Amino acid sequence: MPSLSEPDLSKIYLESEKKRNAVVVDDDDDVVSVTSTEVSFVSTSTDYDVLKRTPLQWEFHGLTLWLEPEEFDSDLSTAIRDASKTYGLEPIPNPHLTAIYGIKHLSIEEARIKLQKIPLILPNGKWPIFDRPVGVKTDIAIEGRPGQVCSIAWAELTMSSNEHHEEALDELRNLFECKDERHRPWTPHNSIAYDNPEDTILTLEDTIMYCAKHPTLLSRKRNVKAISLWNTQGKMSDWKFIDRVFL
Repeated sequence: MPSLSEPDLSKIYLESEKKRNAVVVDDDDDVVSVTSTEVSFVSTSTDYDVLKRTPLQWEFHGLTLWLEPEEFDSDLSTAIRDASKTYGLEPIPNPHLTAIYGIKHLSIEEARIKLQKIPLILPNGKWPIFDRPVGVKTDIAIEGRPGQVCSIAWAELTMSSNEHHEEALDELRNLFECKDERHRPWTPHNSIAYDNPEDTILTLEDTIMYCAKHPTLLSRKRNVKAISLWNTQGKMSDWKFIDRVFL
């Protein structure tokens, strides 16, 4: 999916219309602290009546490149599936970190050809490894706000970028002839659930509790096993997988 916002990672809180909250992961320990002005543990994910919610209504566009991270006992895929079952949400098609969203200047075949060249532009044919997540977020984006290109609610594992990631992303954008200005530094994230922003059912406390029960989500570094090309024109239910290159 597109980059929803460009948060200042020096801050340990998040903003939404209703609350500010975040969980921060320390370098030496697992989850260290929760900072919030309105965190309530009145309910947990097991308290919800599982009713199918309205599928994500936002209309996306273009072709998109996803980085597909390695998994540990399918932990990321399981998190997406559990979120879908718990909340009645439409599941995200595949665990991923978005590298480039909304490519419109290339045809599917042109993009497919470039996809196969990706290993040639990366050092040793590999994407730089990601350190373990630096935090957990739930938030709401509304199109038109600074740095926000769609209207959506989401829960994510927040990753960090370093100079090697920035260089790799620049090379990828050059290969795919992306001319638009990009925000720096890159703020990669691994979303585990999407929802419509109106009266979203997603909460930070549920996400924290789930991660606490599944510690590999926050404790492992991850290689990128593949980069895939998707047609993300339309709603999420319309997205189509096109091709994949393994690294």
